[in-house]
Amino acid sequence: MRIPSPFRQLAALALAAAAMAPALAQQVVLKVHHFLPGTSNVHTNLIQPWCDKIARESADRLKCQIYPAMQLGGTPAQLFDQARDGVADIVWTIPTYSAGRFLKSEVFELPFFTRSAKGSSQAFWYFVQKNAMEEYAGVKPLWLHTNDGSSFHLTSAKGVKTLEELKGMKIRAATRLNSRMLAALGAAPVQMPLPAVPEAMAKGVIDGAMVPWEGVPAAKLQEIAKSHLDVPAGQPKFANSIFAFVMNKARYDSLPADLKKVIDNNSGAETSAWAGEKGFDSVVPAFHKLATDRGNQVFALSAAEMARWEKATAEIDGLWVKEVSAKGANGAALLEEARALSRQYDR
Repeated sequence: MRIPSPFRQLAALALAAAAMAPALAQQVVLKVHHFLPGTSNVHTNLIQPWCDKIARESADRLKCQIYPAMQLGGTPAQLFDQARDGVADIVWTIPTYSAGRFLKSEVFELPFFTRSAKGSSQAFWYFVQKNAMEEYAGVKPLWLHTNDGSSFHLTSAKGVKTLEELKGMKIRAATRLNSRMLAALGAAPVQMPLPAVPEAMAKGVIDGAMVPWEGVPAAKLQEIAKSHLDVPAGQPKFANSIFAFVMNKARYDSLPADLKKVIDNNSGAETSAWAGEKGFDSVVPAFHKLATDRGNQVFALSAAEMARWEKATAEIDGLWVKEVSAKGANGAALLEEARALSRQYDR
């Protein structure tokens, strides 16, 4: 019996819909949470492009729903646990906001350790993969990176050029090793996340902050600070912070193989290097110009003065080695391996 044309068309539509159903059913929406504003450099130049790329490569079967500025609740120090516990599917955070939990990873936050975000991010990725994956239990690291190295941003137009001038100043630190470094230099460290810095500086609670140039516009430091201090050109930076873009492990494991492959293709050492260069190294000149265009003074330590600062903070490496060794690891060997990786990739 010949089926009337309208019925054939309906049948064809039904078959097409049935064929599309599995693909539609497999669309995955990933909740991505971080602590910076939606206008920040990291949001617009790293997280959003990464999400756009996995959407494109998965034919829109992977989609991100990004929640900036802690919109899902909690504090920056709780972000890692939010990924581990499934509150968010993916987070971007500074793991060491949770002091003492990432002892091995924080080797890259030691003073005068890294020169560039691109190189140190590659080194950091390889170091964690070999030595510190237990610190990331419950999550899958997608990319790990450092920043471009912290500089000093001060409310005083006179600025700081010597240890004596820094002595007693209240300076924001991002992490416990940053705090330890500042104390060794004679400053009074005040540990706080970046979003708290603008108000603290504007109200005189702190005299300045250690922040990478990448973070200057996010905290409006080009407007609040009157002077800035860098290391001599080409030298290792004062300090650093480590960052992690991690995914809930169970969520990753639940994906079909082809979507896992999309995630995997946008993870690892190469993606970590991209995050360091694109999100940090490449923006330094423009963000530096934001400060100089306002008439802010930008100073650099002399080579002789930097040697004094390095000597004043030299004991911090040894303290880290003791702490890691007390937990059962070979701290000295880990420090040397991290330095070797930095020499290899961060030149």
